[in-house]
Amino acid sequence: MTAEEPQTATSAGTPATGAGTPAARPGTPVAGSGESAPHDERPARFMVIVAHPDDADFGPAATAAKWIAAGSSAWLVCLTSGEAGSDDASADPLELARLREEEQRRAAAIVGYEEIHFLHQPDGALANDLAVREQLVRLIRQFRPDAVLCQDPTVVFHDTRFVNHTDHRAAGMAAVDAVYPAARNAMAFPHLVREGLAPHVVPRIYLFATEQPNAWVDTSDAFERKLAALHEHASQLRDPERVVEWVRQWAEENGKKVGVAMADAFRVIHVDA
Repeated sequence: MTAEEPQTATSAGTPATGAGTPAARPGTPVAGSGESAPHDERPARFMVIVAHPDDADFGPAATAAKWIAAGSSAWLVCLTSGEAGSDDASADPLELARLREEEQRRAAAIVGYEEIHFLHQPDGALANDLAVREQLVRLIRQFRPDAVLCQDPTVVFHDTRFVNHTDHRAAGMAAVDAVYPAARNAMAFPHLVREGLAPHVVPRIYLFATEQPNAWVDTSDAFERKLAALHEHASQLRDPERVVEWVRQWAEENGKKVGVAMADAFRVIHVDA
């Protein structure tokens, strides 16, 4: 699950307390930022990289569905399989991983991803290390996306009530480090070049679950597909109707910033150089 959700679902290290929503949420428009129009760029090919199954659906699923419906191609990469996402210490981690992967596959089909990749890193102990970055660079050079969407690794605290999950931070930083400089650097994992995977420049990074948004994508027509994808993660939702309530509220608040019904908020980083 992503850092922007209240604690009504389970994931590694995340208590399922049913606490209320924070006063200011990641992705909430920043007062005085001057943003007045929706972000209208659409990458032809994009990759979403997240820590856990369900992170992408709590995060940018509506944007992904919108872009895919308009003709974009997309891959989803989950670094872990969410095997620690239970309050039951007697749960079988392998069975839970299998269940959560199946939930994510069903959700990914709703959003429209062409492929989904699970990298089977340890849930709750994800590290931004050389091996993880090599896996991501391999996928980036295979798919050659125009943009990567990932969790904002700079966010540690949300207000005074929420701590961003360590896996989210590690996943976001691994994605950023894979994009720049590794994916474009021929001397980073040179054996990949010998395998035929040439360096690739990713021009844009879209950080979600961010405290510093600078772009809002109109998701009014795609929001219901996001909700449908979220409902597939039944193992993680104690109170689905409550989840729908606050997810809808946040999308509406983001939409107000740019004069639309619903929106996703991002911190867009330009890395063309």
